[in-house]
Amino acid sequence: MLLYLIRHAEAVDTYPDHSRALSTRGRHQTAVLAHFLQRTKAFRPAQVWHSPLLRAKETAQVLLHELPLAVPVKEVPNITPEDDPREIAQVLADMTHPLALVGHEPHLSALASLLVAGTPQPVLFAMKKGATLALEYGGGARWVVRWHVEPDLLT
Repeated sequence: MLLYLIRHAEAVDTYPDHSRALSTRGRHQTAVLAHFLQRTKAFRPAQVWHSPLLRAKETAQVLLHELPLAVPVKEVPNITPEDDPREIAQVLADMTHPLALVGHEPHLSALASLLVAGTPQPVLFAMKKGATLALEYGGGARWVVRWHVEPDLLT
């Protein structure tokens, strides 16, 4: 199974936090990432899950709009910035199809650290806004890093 961890792109700085929308730059970051992923054919999720926060939902929407993918999109709990990564990791243990998870820091870095190293601390990954980290299930409790890309590297 492949797991794509995607941090939401840049959002406007407004209040309340859960209503922060993507900025113009964030929409551009996501479009650049989508075009790269389309060219490389390295991104093939069967589903896209996003957090309840608006900026994650919009990142997922822009990404799928820019890619020729018709896959189910679903809002899921337990992937907001302050959530314990062990909760979503339990759900992922039962997954068999490729999944994209659009979320937030520090949750995504802690989740990646948990999956790869077996513990969420210390955090071993830095997920910049709009970055994607692809992990592959390696059997047992092990996940391995396939690739990592950030929109700023693509412009």
